[in-house]
Amino acid sequence: MDLQNYSLVSEFVLHGLCTSRHLQNFFFIFFSGTYVATVLGNLIIVVTVTFDPCLHSSPMYFLLGNLSFLDIWLASFATPKMIKDFLSDQKLISFGGCMAQIFFLHFIGGAEMVLLVSMAYDRYVAICKPLHYMTMMSRQTCLRLVLVSWVIGFVHSTSQVAFTVNLPYCGPNEVDSFFCDLPLVIKLACMDTYVLGILMISDSGLLSLSCFLLLMISYTVILITVQHNVTGGVYKALSTCSAHIMVVRLFFGPCIFIYLWPFSRFSVDKLLSVFYTIFTPLLNPLIYTLRNKDMKTAMKKLWSRPVTIH
Repeated sequence: MDLQNYSLVSEFVLHGLCTSRHLQNFFFIFFSGTYVATVLGNLIIVVTVTFDPCLHSSPMYFLLGNLSFLDIWLASFATPKMIKDFLSDQKLISFGGCMAQIFFLHFIGGAEMVLLVSMAYDRYVAICKPLHYMTMMSRQTCLRLVLVSWVIGFVHSTSQVAFTVNLPYCGPNEVDSFFCDLPLVIKLACMDTYVLGILMISDSGLLSLSCFLLLMISYTVILITVQHNVTGGVYKALSTCSAHIMVVRLFFGPCIFIYLWPFSRFSVDKLLSVFYTIFTPLLNPLIYTLRNKDMKTAMKKLWSRPVTIH
């Protein structure tokens, strides 16, 4: 029997961040500025890495450029609609649009998690095996790492949406958030989704936790190795990896909290959702540019370069 025959819901109602009209007007201005800053900040990194020869040939900055590209999409899958909804009394999203938000959230999020692991591997090779760095982190290797991150994100997201889209939705259609996320949507299905919810949320939680553990192991090995082999090794390792570690904490904290929480008591914290989907993509370019002399120098050179018109 096709479960989709029982899906009578054609659209969902989003509760948004708040109901106060004054707050919504303030949030419209605030998040509009935040979104523009996020897109521009990450776009500047992508353009700088692409057009600066030194950065473009560096494995670390190549991966960073791809991270910023993903951050642009992470900030864009739901934020523009949320901003538009601040000016609307009724916050509706079509069934297809809701499934699309779930797909892109898990696709981009999964790809970014794996890419952060690749960036940790890059730092491990650079610090612990510097003589073999350019061989082990060749352009072909970097392209494979990026491709693997996209494939894992796509497979993970497809598995989530494939189950969700075929659930029967025949009544409740109110989502208590500003976008459609997996735990909130499957609770609206007209069937017992407890076991299915545990499996689907565990899938996201397992991906988040496994990537997080790999990252922590990588950075621990870096610190231990450098401490025993290089004078002032701890300081050098921390100064090199501190930006990466900060981004990892900002990215994985909300993810692990949301997707490893027991489903029976599950309630997506809107503050964590805002931080994960809006502020983390904004903080990444700030962290990497303000703490990185090479990036700042390349940006100054790029934007001070005279434009030649032929």
